Amino acid sequence: MSGGVIVVTGGAGALGGAVARHLVRGGDRVVALDRTEGRERLTALETELGESSLLGLVTDVASASDWNATLVHAAAKFSAPTGAVLTAGGWTGGTPLHAAEDDAAWESMLRSNTETVYRGLRALLPIMVKQGRGSIVVIGARQVLRPELSAGAAAYAASKAAVATLAQTVAAEVLASGVRVNAVLPSVIDTPANRSAMPTVDPRYWVSPGSLAEVIAFLLSDAARDISGALVPVYGQA
Repeated sequence: MSGGVIVVTGGAGALGGAVARHLVRGGDRVVALDRTEGRERLTALETELGESSLLGLVTDVASASDWNATLVHAAAKFSAPTGAVLTAGGWTGGTPLHAAEDDAAWESMLRSNTETVYRGLRALLPIMVKQGRGSIVVIGARQVLRPELSAGAAAYAASKAAVATLAQTVAAEVLASGVRVNAVLPSVIDTPANRSAMPTVDPRYWVSPGSLAEVIAFLLSDAARDISGALVPVYGQA
């Protein structure tokens, strides 16, 4: 779908930025969304890739009203989106569920991982169904298929499983409309945050943001026109 307009949530993050760069270099225009704390990185990305190719917007992607305003702005700048990559999310863990003292991790993971994808799908799918085309990629995790790997972070595993289930369910709902929805399931992504959090682990075995961006771009493209509802493992050597 080269030449399309692709919305990228979490656009100021390591993966979102890699996806935006890859798509712009492939001829797409990108609407990169992130929270207020990502404003400077969005501005830098806009400068790097050019305002004619990338629009950076501060948006709460867990908010329906923010999504509505954002898509109006994006359509005025470029046109209606033809694709989306919902990378916004996070990780909280380190405590077994039975030992948690409150619901903070649960509420945080549902909001940052599941609610952001739900709101994105709610905002984007009606537009794509109406125009009769579109492709969305959501970010799951290896723990969707191997939840035991997330022992100590049950809320994270559950939130990502919900994301994968949403993707597969809505993929079936919109398939006849010419819209596709897929999920990638990465293992650990080689980001500065993960390197800082796991300094004793060799990152050579992780998945690079650039490599994952290539898989995502394929799923967005017409080359993947017969793929929808897939959970694509991207594990590197982990």
